[in-house]
Amino acid sequence: MPAKRGNNEGSVTRRPDGRWEARITLEDGKRKSFYAKTRQEAARKLAAALRDHDAGLPVVGDKQTLGQYLATWLDTMRPNVKPKTYRSYEQLVRVHILPLVGDVPLSKVGAQQVQLLYAKRLEAGSSTTTVHHVHAVLHRALATALRLGLVQRNVCDLVDPPRMRHYEMMVLTAPQVRTLLQAAKGHRLEALFVLALATGMRQGELLALKWADVDLEAATVTVRATLQHVRGRGFVFLPPKTKQSRRKVALPTTVVEALHQHHARQLNERKSLGLAWEDMDLVFTNQVGRPLDGVNVLRRELHPLLRRAGLPVIRFHDLRHTAATLLLSQGVNAKVVSEMLGHSDISITLGIYAHVLPDMQQHAAEAMNRILEG
Repeated sequence: MPAKRGNNEGSVTRRPDGRWEARITLEDGKRKSFYAKTRQEAARKLAAALRDHDAGLPVVGDKQTLGQYLATWLDTMRPNVKPKTYRSYEQLVRVHILPLVGDVPLSKVGAQQVQLLYAKRLEAGSSTTTVHHVHAVLHRALATALRLGLVQRNVCDLVDPPRMRHYEMMVLTAPQVRTLLQAAKGHRLEALFVLALATGMRQGELLALKWADVDLEAATVTVRATLQHVRGRGFVFLPPKTKQSRRKVALPTTVVEALHQHHARQLNERKSLGLAWEDMDLVFTNQVGRPLDGVNVLRRELHPLLRRAGLPVIRFHDLRHTAATLLLSQGVNAKVVSEMLGHSDISITLGIYAHVLPDMQQHAAEAMNRILEG
């Protein structure tokens, strides 16, 4: 009778379906299996697994596919990231990764396949930004797989994602801002656009703003939350993007006046609706007091205003860029602008708005001239 096979020795047997199975038993009792069409191929896989084990590398079976692993990984990520982030991860995996490499065994995903994945997504019309996001998600997922011993290395470390083409922000000039605000006079959301242009607040922060966060006497608003729409859950109020995003922002007199008028208009709406009004204490609401949908604000309110005013049709986020650019071009300290925007670090502000810096340096040179010349 043959002796019992010890740990780390392995075996090769033929399965009822005709395939050959190489199996290795590790010190902890766990078994790893490898499948092949021929005995020779199974033996080679077994020999490779034994070499990896002797070299201190994790021994990875080839049964689980990348798609199966990513489904499990997404389940573990759901409670650990914001709903909007999870939706982004899930969509990137479902739309861009699974159709091309989802059936590949996790242990066999190679750098060449990942590089080809990126190339095919670009050929299909995906932007370089999207492919960068695909790379980031796949890299994070495989980093977890590596930590769990499911793969021997993170192949994304060996792959170069395409150079990202940055979106060219559209910034309104000071005269264009005044034209837009003139066109918005009397609009139900006039105060929203005034506040966005004056403070550079993010759209989600503006739509989550409550009257309890507004101090019109002190002329300040405090950013405490951001609004997101989550599929299956509706609107959700979440903490601000970063620690620095939770901030107090000073308001110009123009904004204070606009908010006063907006508050009076909203009180009239509440009175006319009576019990039909849903009081959530929101500053900006739909016709019955509920949160506004950001997409609708852009398409049904901002874009028509811009067209009527003869201005470029921009994103809502470009109002934020406009505020920052105008403040910096007027010589406002970059640190102050960074704090107003809620950036986690001033380097982010300087990186995004580098196009304004040459003008700032020219202003500095002129100021120094005045000092030196008396």
